[in-house]
Amino acid sequence: MRRSRMVALTGVVALATGTLGAVASTASAHQAAATGTTERTSYAVLAKEGTDARALAQRLQQAGATVTSVNTDIGLVSVDSTRAGFAASARALSGVAAAAKDGVVGRSPDAGKVADRERAHEQDVAARTADHRDGRGDDKGPKGPKAPKADPLDSLLWGMDMINAPQAHRTEMGDKRVRVGIMDTGVDGSHPDLAANFDRRLSRNFTTDMPDIDGPCEYANCVDPADHDDNGHGTHVAGTIGAAMNGLGVSGVAPNVDLVNVRAGQDSGYFFLTPTVKALTYSGDVGIDVVNMSFYVDPWAYNCRGGAPEDTPEQAAEQDLIIQSMTRALNYAHRKGVTLVAALGNNNEDISNPRTDTSSPDYPGGTEHPRTIDNATCLDLPVEGPHVLGVSALGPSERKADYSNWATDLRSGEIEVSAPGGWYRDGLGTDTYRTNGNLILSTAPLNVMQDEGQVDADGNITPLGESLGTMKDCRVVKGHDHKGGQEVCGYYQYLQGTSMASPHAAGVAALAVSAHGRQQGRSGFGLAPDAVRAIVMGTATDHACPAGGVQSYTDVGRSDLYTATCVGTPRFNGFYGAGIVNAAGVVARGHGHDD
Repeated sequence: MRRSRMVALTGVVALATGTLGAVASTASAHQAAATGTTERTSYAVLAKEGTDARALAQRLQQAGATVTSVNTDIGLVSVDSTRAGFAASARALSGVAAAAKDGVVGRSPDAGKVADRERAHEQDVAARTADHRDGRGDDKGPKGPKAPKADPLDSLLWGMDMINAPQAHRTEMGDKRVRVGIMDTGVDGSHPDLAANFDRRLSRNFTTDMPDIDGPCEYANCVDPADHDDNGHGTHVAGTIGAAMNGLGVSGVAPNVDLVNVRAGQDSGYFFLTPTVKALTYSGDVGIDVVNMSFYVDPWAYNCRGGAPEDTPEQAAEQDLIIQSMTRALNYAHRKGVTLVAALGNNNEDISNPRTDTSSPDYPGGTEHPRTIDNATCLDLPVEGPHVLGVSALGPSERKADYSNWATDLRSGEIEVSAPGGWYRDGLGTDTYRTNGNLILSTAPLNVMQDEGQVDADGNITPLGESLGTMKDCRVVKGHDHKGGQEVCGYYQYLQGTSMASPHAAGVAALAVSAHGRQQGRSGFGLAPDAVRAIVMGTATDHACPAGGVQSYTDVGRSDLYTATCVGTPRFNGFYGAGIVNAAGVVARGHGHDD
């Protein structure tokens, strides 16, 4: 995830509960802005605690703004206005806590298409079919039932072996009552490895395509269907969490859980404030148990209270708005029973002692400037928000991936656990070094694979797709009369990033709810997020820091900028947190936790 980016969406889908919903579409405003036909600008206004957001919306409308949505769960009002200085005027109103342009909240990382990361076709194409499992064979999971038969490509999922998922599947593959929210760029609900678990009824798209960053709109009003993904990042995440064990392709960490698309990211990978907040509060309102957040908040790599010293007053106001709104939304989701899991970031950075930020604001382009980041006042959101489990990324060797962030302040709650995220340069001195098999294989939308030139119009993998390890797996599905049948094919791609580590942890959290949840009155089946957190962290596999505490990556061609220092004990340290998430351990333990 993060700092090497992907894109996100903005949306106008009305919330099911707790909101007035979208009063007017923002799509036309975005389109007009892209063509320069109007000066209309979108703003977000956060009401003070105790202030009626509906009443505030009426006052803003009387002042000439066009109200587009009201989220009464946290008191966030979204408006359009053509008036110069609108944000400053709104901040002067009684009952207003913060107001600013409704800019980008975050981006999913460009989690690592090898073409962008490493390029040059150095990879061994044979890695497409290599079995990179390392024979970790110690079975830390429950004994007894034989493991279910694996899917055809499961032998390539070394990450599942690292977290003991096959052992967990002997007794727990996930409960269909457990809902996992994919807060990302969308989910391809038609993918044959996801369709059985995809919840069309509850899935929502809270974004509106923006032509200036997403390209031409593919659907009416620039709003994609809730089962669509024009990026691929969200579909990949969904597969790692819950691809079905159905004799096709791959299986996920929790292959029987319910997958809900709560899309907050643009096609391009940006995450705007209003859709992200809507997705979080909606997740709480409809009873989602676990939400995966493989993105970070843009246009600011770090949102600083009062802004960084080099920021303008308006830029500072925007960051204050984002911090307050995201904090309220994360707290709301937690109170409603949502376990929140997020990627730690791909900036190969000590998140406790950040470097000077030279990338922000990254939207609109050309506005970035050097910013001094004070860890006491600056937050990497959502991972540094309240109640969020932060996840670092590991390669097949269990070493911290060179790109993954880490932490040196172990009291700050920046890192909780680690998980397989892929590392292309792992395996130095072996035939796996710099091969696709070191990455994470998961589900991919056919439309994206074709747009990128990895699959042709006939559904065949191209030479480019071959070089990147793209895979196709098919099976024949029999008709109702059990005669004949239709061939169904799924597509799969390799990616790397903390974006890929986080869904491994989210899947483990879903198994914890499945194994130890209970009926909770009228609110349905579930397990309190604090109990899930305790189980996931308490069962994680301890992992010590590297000898001497310092990890250099110069041997694989990285500069000293990547050198990382690990502090702490095997039970908890800045590279691994409480350890590597352990699916089998989570399933076997946890009965004694109170919720």
